[in-house]
Amino acid sequence: MASHRRPKQPSRARVTVLTTAAAAAVAISAQAANAAPSAKPSKDEVKAKVDALYEQAEQATEKFNGAKEKQEKLQKEISTIQDNVARGQEELNKLRDGLGSMAAGQYRTGGIDPSVQLFLSSDPDDYLDKASTLDQLSSQQVDALKKIQDKQRELAQQRAEASEKLKDLASTRTELGKKKKEVQSKLAEAQKLLNSMTAKEKAELAAEQQRATRASERSVLDGNTPPASGRAGAAFSAAQTKIGSPYVYGATGPSSFDCSGLTSWAYAQAGVSIPRTSEQQANIGTRIYSQSQLQVGDLVFFFNDIHHVGLYAGNGQILHAPRTGTVVRYESMSTIGGPFMFGVRV
Repeated sequence: MASHRRPKQPSRARVTVLTTAAAAAVAISAQAANAAPSAKPSKDEVKAKVDALYEQAEQATEKFNGAKEKQEKLQKEISTIQDNVARGQEELNKLRDGLGSMAAGQYRTGGIDPSVQLFLSSDPDDYLDKASTLDQLSSQQVDALKKIQDKQRELAQQRAEASEKLKDLASTRTELGKKKKEVQSKLAEAQKLLNSMTAKEKAELAAEQQRATRASERSVLDGNTPPASGRAGAAFSAAQTKIGSPYVYGATGPSSFDCSGLTSWAYAQAGVSIPRTSEQQANIGTRIYSQSQLQVGDLVFFFNDIHHVGLYAGNGQILHAPRTGTVVRYESMSTIGGPFMFGVRV
């Protein structure tokens, strides 16, 4: 006879858990279905993010410039040392040839002095430390051996110096590559944000910047600031000829510039050589902390880490290469995006 058993009923706890889970799933689905798509950032929000990225890119650019300058300096120093080593080796070879000629003369007149013979067959580094050897040499031979020993030591020092500089050069090149990638990454991210803007938004931003630039130009022309003179005046006049030139990171002219590239190029036209980076340029002259005491052509520095520099243009304005996507232009010191730190009179 078949057995008729009642099916086992789920426990009350299990029913509660299943019911709660199902309710939660339904709630999540409903929230997902009803959730509004994430709002597109406004034009001003995009601009703020882009400006922040450009500032970060400029910070990396100045580090890139410093590493590039160090690389070029090391390459020149290494080349000079290598040239000196090559000339020193030639001198050493001539000294050895001269001592060999002495030995040949001794052989023809009765045999080679034992000490000279030993020198010719091995390295003479420890020769002069052996007093007994010196007693057997002529004064001419002693002088020749001393010169050889001095030259060998000099060459060893130069080769060691070159080796250290080559290691430094390798690490500098690595740092240069990292900073270049960092700059490119920030610029690419900024460009991506700009590409998300509509044509109308881009046009509005461009119009805003044009109005600000024209206002700065009028402020410079209408201001009461005395004109620049001397080297500062010549540098400022040179920079004015580059208004409209594009900003390109790492560029020092004559057709494109970054911020410190413009200032170093401008002063070079005035016959004054100043360092390449903004950080270095901040330490070359008399510092001026009051904006009211600035004169046209003074270098002006911004941000706590001194990563931006321009030329004071008078009436609270500067002439500078702002950032990627812009050109050399006048701009109010109040709109740079970072605090004015100090000026430097070259």
